[in-house]
Amino acid sequence: MQFTGTDSYIATEDLKMAVNAAVTLERPLLVKGEPGTGKTELARQVSAALGLPMIEWHIKSTTKAQQGLYEYDAVSRLRDSQLGDARVNDVANYIKRGKLWQAFAAKGRVVLLIDEVDKADIEFPNDLLQELDRMEFHVYETGETVKAIHRPIVIITSNNEKELPDAFLRRCFFHYIRFPDLDTLRRIVAVHHPGIKEALLTTALTQFYEIRDTPGLKKKPSTSEVLDWLKLLLAEDLTPEDLRRDGADALPRLHGALLKNEQDVHLFERLAFLARGKR
Repeated sequence: MQFTGTDSYIATEDLKMAVNAAVTLERPLLVKGEPGTGKTELARQVSAALGLPMIEWHIKSTTKAQQGLYEYDAVSRLRDSQLGDARVNDVANYIKRGKLWQAFAAKGRVVLLIDEVDKADIEFPNDLLQELDRMEFHVYETGETVKAIHRPIVIITSNNEKELPDAFLRRCFFHYIRFPDLDTLRRIVAVHHPGIKEALLTTALTQFYEIRDTPGLKKKPSTSEVLDWLKLLLAEDLTPEDLRRDGADALPRLHGALLKNEQDVHLFERLAFLARGKR
């Protein structure tokens, strides 16, 4: 079972190696990188490439590790007991399976995505250590132990919003998705916009990397954002000449696809003002 990428997802050699190493070691693959570099999409593409079903667990700031195992609805059971419902005699009727339970109970191997693990509180990763290590957990309300029938391929993503505990990191195979170089980005664009003209692509990507390298930029535009920008350029039928900027207009055309906060827009406006002052 080897991941070699897909027609719709350009995976670098080191990324393919990381996926296959994690599968071989039977350890979670922890993927970090800038937002928009394809971390979540990687899990979906691994699922498609290996022909395995996928279970997605998207983490929020309020998510607790227990929710990934199961949740016991005591309120509903109390209400049903007051109404004389016979369902109250079986506590299993009030147990809701979480994403880990679903993955452990699947009839075949699945890909389990735990997306943006760093959004939760600092204890969240530690609370899952034993379950991810042993691939089992205990349900106290029913007294049963849930064990994985087939060990899932676990892919965990992080945007580096907070540090993850060392004990958690030791149990993972780690890979950092670097921002793609020009050649890799061209290959990515070719998948999404195969008909784009070479002159327009060269001008646009040159300008894009210049924007990313601008000192003082608060949020660098990502891979997904340059793809959106190129889509707009094609929709507007713009030419390389339309993209050229001078000192009077340092903002790129359709900059709302690339610059996502007012500080960065003001930065380019100041650059334009300084350029005009030097004339």
